[in-house]
Amino acid sequence: MGKLAGKVAVVTGATSGMAIASARLFVEEGAYVFITGRRQAKLDEAVALIGRNVTAVQGDGANLDDLDRLYKTVKREKGKIDILFASAGQGEFGKIGEITEEQFDKTFGLNTRGTLFTVQKALPLFSDGGSIILNGSVAHLKGIPAFSVYAGSKAALRAFARSWVTDLKDRNIRVNVLSPGAIDTPGLDPFGPEAKKYFASQVPRGTMGRPEEIATAALFLASDDSSFVNGVEFCVDGGTAQI
Repeated sequence: MGKLAGKVAVVTGATSGMAIASARLFVEEGAYVFITGRRQAKLDEAVALIGRNVTAVQGDGANLDDLDRLYKTVKREKGKIDILFASAGQGEFGKIGEITEEQFDKTFGLNTRGTLFTVQKALPLFSDGGSIILNGSVAHLKGIPAFSVYAGSKAALRAFARSWVTDLKDRNIRVNVLSPGAIDTPGLDPFGPEAKKYFASQVPRGTMGRPEEIATAALFLASDDSSFVNGVEFCVDGGTAQI
């Protein structure tokens, strides 16, 4: 029997990279998973890859109407949520002095505002004793050049988790932040080879992480293996934030 047998999970932004790897592993461990993404074609590919016990709901994590539609689907099909991996996010480079209002609004709108309402709108369906995982980043710990907007949007998630632990303590719902380091995913492709080389250079082993290495960490936080882990920032970064 898998570690998530009988559980219902929601994974947002799960059309590639870390999120789809996590959704796939959750299913392998016995969960039924709802995944989201903005592009229907990519969602269809994700469903085919996962293969079973998965429902895809097209939507933007920054759009509150789309979130309502997601949770209506979950309520109709399963009636509960045991695990939420709020993974949808995006980022782009911009030095202070060059940051645009559009860049700030887009990044904070999805990474910060979107995460908040992804969690808040899930709560009426959430099982007591469930697990909420926020997709953070070690960027807010490192001072990466020209990455302050992204880093700031992720730093807010650390503050959210601390407060939400106390808000949800009567329901024994755990809230943790999973903060990846540099992971080799399609999301890094737009930054170009020089950015990838820089990110890899920050990891002691000299190579970026793999999506599957994040998925196993997400499984730990989703399962009862982490039953006494609450309110932490779990850095899965190959040591990047520690040196």
